[in-house]
Amino acid sequence: MELTQFLIVIVVVAVLVAGAVAVRARSRSAGPPPPAARPVAGGLRPKLAKTRSALAGVFRRGALDEAFWAELEEALIAADVGVDTAGGLVEEVRRSSPGDADEARSRLEEAIVELLADRDRAFRLEGNPAVVLVVGVNGTGKTTTIAKIAKRLVDEGHGVVLAAADTFRAAAVEQLRTWGERIGVPVVAGASGADPAAVAYDGLARSRDVGADVLMVDTAGRLQSKSNLMDELAKIKRVLEKDGGVVGEVLLVLDGTTGQNGIAQAEAFRAAVDVTGLVITKLDGTARGGVAVAVERSLGIPVKFIGVGEAMDDLVPFEPQPFVEALLEP
Repeated sequence: MELTQFLIVIVVVAVLVAGAVAVRARSRSAGPPPPAARPVAGGLRPKLAKTRSALAGVFRRGALDEAFWAELEEALIAADVGVDTAGGLVEEVRRSSPGDADEARSRLEEAIVELLADRDRAFRLEGNPAVVLVVGVNGTGKTTTIAKIAKRLVDEGHGVVLAAADTFRAAAVEQLRTWGERIGVPVVAGASGADPAAVAYDGLARSRDVGADVLMVDTAGRLQSKSNLMDELAKIKRVLEKDGGVVGEVLLVLDGTTGQNGIAQAEAFRAAVDVTGLVITKLDGTARGGVAVAVERSLGIPVKFIGVGEAMDDLVPFEPQPFVEALLEP
């Protein structure tokens, strides 16, 4: 009897061990679970409803007559796509000889996606630490954008330091400090009116001291027409690139509600600091979304992020296909 019980125990243990080994083997072969997708708060569609509604009115017309093509071009211009780009897109769709308005909309969608294709939208983190310089005029949402990107980086496991190099506005420094506390990252700041380049360099030194792999530098919300302030931006970049530093990204933050004015801003900033990517903010229902198409078409600078709301997760990577679908599809 005792031998029988002993054998039963041995069999049960063997079965349990074999099951555990099989589970571990399946777990290893399957690999780690994929990261949860970042939700676009509310989706893009409601954010671009204003532009989509205006374009939808054109596509509800009957015949593809001269009036249809003229109205389509006007609607694209009103959507901030730009005069030249709107004319080129309409001509391309028209040459494809669509059979009806629905086919014309599909051809327009394809044309815009193609216009935005083949651009490097990767967020470049180069150097040790990687340096991201963020520029833009006052009121574009630049400081908040820095905080949102920093949170994304922290969520991805990066060590981040923020440098408050907008030393001309005490409110900007305090805002960045507040964001730093919320996200849990150190903020390097100087006295009011301190040399912005010196603050940026202190941020670089702090990043190396604490072993952070990303430094994000906030800069003054300068007007693009003031050449002395643009020269200072160039100085900040030069200082950050001393001692082996690498400024891998220069992000220009544009307010999506400013429309074509954003192109003039981008041209001036690009001349000063070689802008590598754009962030278009305030695409939250008030802006006309075509500005993303206009700036890429005019300047060849890729849009890397778009801001679609106030929440921390409302800054999302720019992807042409879903963006154009939200802009055009009913």
